[in-house]
Amino acid sequence: MSRLACLLVCFFVSVTRGFEIPTSGLPEFAEYGDLVELAPGKFQFAPEKQRFQDDVDQVTLYSYKVQSTITSRMANTFIQTKVVNNSPRPQNVVFDVQIPKGAFISNFSMTVDGTTFTSSIKEKTVGRALYSQARAKGKTAGLVRSRALDMENFKTEVNVLPGAKVQFELHYQEVKWRKLGSYEHRLHLQPGRLAKHLEVDVWIIEPQGIKFLHVPDTFDGHFDGVPVLSKGQQKAHVSFKPTVAQQRKCFNCSETAVDGELVVMYDVNREEKAGELEVFNGYFVHFFAPNNLDPIPKNILFVIDVSGSMWGVKMKQTVEAMKTILDDLRAEDKFSVVDFNHNVRTWRHDLVSATKSQTADAKKYIEKIQPSGGTNINEALLRAIFILNEANNLGLLDPESVSLIILVSDGDPTVGELKLSKIQKNVKQNIRDNISLFSLGIGFDVDYDFLKRLSNENRGIAQRIYGNQDTSAQLKKFYNQVSTPLLRNVQFNYPHTSVSDVTQNSFHNYFGGSEIVVAGKFDPEKAEQLQSIVTATAANTELVLETLAEMDDLEEFLSKDKHADPDFTKKLWAYLTINQLLAERSLAPTAAAKRKITKTILQMSLEHHMVTPLTAMVIENEAGDERMLADSPPQDHSCCSGALYYGSKVAPSSVPSWVNPSPTPVIPMPVLGAQVLEATPPPHVMRVENDPHFIIYLPKNEKNVCFNIDSEPGKILNLVSDPELGILVNGQLTGAKKPKNEKLRTYFGKLGFYFQSEDMKIEISTETITLSRGSRTSILSWSDTARVINQRVLVSVKKEQTVTVTLNKDLSFSVLLHRVWKKHPINVDFLGIYIPPTNKFSPKAHGLIGQFMHEPKIRIFNERPGKDPEKPEASMEVKGHRLIVTRGLQKDYRTDRVFGTEVSCWFVHNSGKGFIDGHYKDYFVPQLYSFLQRP
Repeated sequence: MSRLACLLVCFFVSVTRGFEIPTSGLPEFAEYGDLVELAPGKFQFAPEKQRFQDDVDQVTLYSYKVQSTITSRMANTFIQTKVVNNSPRPQNVVFDVQIPKGAFISNFSMTVDGTTFTSSIKEKTVGRALYSQARAKGKTAGLVRSRALDMENFKTEVNVLPGAKVQFELHYQEVKWRKLGSYEHRLHLQPGRLAKHLEVDVWIIEPQGIKFLHVPDTFDGHFDGVPVLSKGQQKAHVSFKPTVAQQRKCFNCSETAVDGELVVMYDVNREEKAGELEVFNGYFVHFFAPNNLDPIPKNILFVIDVSGSMWGVKMKQTVEAMKTILDDLRAEDKFSVVDFNHNVRTWRHDLVSATKSQTADAKKYIEKIQPSGGTNINEALLRAIFILNEANNLGLLDPESVSLIILVSDGDPTVGELKLSKIQKNVKQNIRDNISLFSLGIGFDVDYDFLKRLSNENRGIAQRIYGNQDTSAQLKKFYNQVSTPLLRNVQFNYPHTSVSDVTQNSFHNYFGGSEIVVAGKFDPEKAEQLQSIVTATAANTELVLETLAEMDDLEEFLSKDKHADPDFTKKLWAYLTINQLLAERSLAPTAAAKRKITKTILQMSLEHHMVTPLTAMVIENEAGDERMLADSPPQDHSCCSGALYYGSKVAPSSVPSWVNPSPTPVIPMPVLGAQVLEATPPPHVMRVENDPHFIIYLPKNEKNVCFNIDSEPGKILNLVSDPELGILVNGQLTGAKKPKNEKLRTYFGKLGFYFQSEDMKIEISTETITLSRGSRTSILSWSDTARVINQRVLVSVKKEQTVTVTLNKDLSFSVLLHRVWKKHPINVDFLGIYIPPTNKFSPKAHGLIGQFMHEPKIRIFNERPGKDPEKPEASMEVKGHRLIVTRGLQKDYRTDRVFGTEVSCWFVHNSGKGFIDGHYKDYFVPQLYSFLQRP
């Protein structure tokens, strides 16, 4: 559902001169003197000659105007604000507008005290080049992604001198889609303060006739009676113009109550015919939405992600939404549930009828799900496809039914097949043409572009569900839109048109309560009337529709209303076509095909003056020496270009692992939420990074001492071994891909933690985090964000960054993940470990790091120049040895994971000989969970 403009005009004091404009007068601000701001965000009327305090923000809002005109579902909206700086100091004025994702901006202008800035649409690289030639002193205007549902921001900022007056105006356009039986136009109004003039107008012109018009109360009764509705047979007007007194939150309040959505709902007449064909100025648009047809029976497989990152609110709301959705199934529908983490399970192996007893049993199953582990999207989807294909092969499905798979997930694949392009290929090869795949991506970190490609390729759509909002309501809303299939086998025939010039919004082909929208060009010289022949199957009913549209009638009708848009057919065709081409571009099979589509999109964007992912808006003054730039956010990233894939790859086999399930089930341990254990890194820790380099901090001496271990891949080194407390930390080495300068570097590729009293083992690799307690196992991925607690052990995962293991709340270990470019010729992923010095270990603690929990006495003296002028030498006395040590720098990656922070230390040569007890080979252990056997 489209969400329309949300306007936020922010003001704040700033003495920095960024985008300065000379001052002069504007006649449209002549009445501004009687509205002033006495405190930030507080307004009241004051005498015109009121003096102002220097410490008061005196930027004030004079006018706030929003106007939308909707002509045959093509909506044009403009937003205008006028502000003035009555303060004696420069002020930064921010114009921040939220517009629906998918809308195209067509124009932006601003006037700052007589200097006008206008916009033009350029190819993106050209626009950026023009901007770089005349930068607006670092200022830009631009579109940025918003975390609000289906919204994005247009934002610009100017620095306004004392007395300056500013006007902003933004225009954009979009198409209104019919969903659940109506059109809905939303204006999110947020002026932020009282405005002397606040005007909102929505004009609706529908040649087909307006069936109903409704403005629900979205302001808790505060503006009861303020919206004025006028409805005729084919025209309607909604006016919202509260006075300053009506805008106040309360009688004596200076805060505004205008903070929310103004919603306009309507539908058009459909009683006489199922479709409407409108022709004008060489373009046609055809709306097709037959009413009163029974829904086709559905075969639905719900595929639900239950990995560890779904723990908490996400899972709770998903369960609540699923329970409601199950209640909405009809008796003739069939369904089942597939839930997956690193394993794939099914509630029923076959589809079952949606009887009350079956849906009740499915609810009980869903309620018992405990999220944990990784994410195996590939096998889950193949399992769902297999169930539907098998049911179809056995003749268990109604031949008039339709089949849907609804995937609900919040993460990338982390187990099984990880390559996104391979998952897409597997699904495409196995899914049948009569199955549609819909994807719901939950949260901000989901790979939404991958889900969108997955659905677009398989006759479905994807939608993002934001976890900070009501996930349950969003899931139910999405299901209501896609789960009532109405039409199949829709075919159109338009004489006097070219197939390439006809654009169909295929998203709506199968869904009740919606409509199919087709637009195209035609040659008016060849046909004064355009005939459309539509054939559609709905259940067992075949509809053949012939629609004739008289151009003269439509032209006469539009000419009678000044708010009607005479170019609505052209704009709607361009809007549909560009959106369709953008979708085709993301699925282009070859680079040549993609270039061809890109060229067409660019030409259309420039011709129709639209900011799309391929164009930018250049905003400049008349002289052209002050410029700003607005870029559209990127759209449809390639799922696989430059992507990195981690984890255990599946065996090169077309047979999924679930065909031969493991005899030993993996039983998840409880995951207690998705919050990450966050803390400021302690300033001094013992750490192992890179080759591996050990940095030992000795708190009594306030010194860092370093040494390096050069060993072989596969060897396991004991880091901490405390047999008395039953605490163990070991690390297994992995090697680089090949030697560099005749030396093969080694790193820690796997770390093992064992807490004997808890019977708890934790294995951390560069791919997964595995937690085992007795026979119970839980697997997390580095792409998860979660906390797992078991008695006294807390494991906290921060996505793609750190794992923190804490015992009894006071003994902590941090593991950092270092990713490298997958195709790097030499380097590999590796782990770093950080252990704060502590007195919590017993006197028997040992290991390469554990032995220094009981700090030895050291003395460093006779510092002198070394062979390298930047690395002085010194003598060190420790454990009865006198060593030659070198001053140098090592890296601490806790606060800067890319470049690291340099740490000064004294380096002990020969693998720490003399500083560590014995030889480094004495610290080899046979298994990842073997205690150190001291000689």
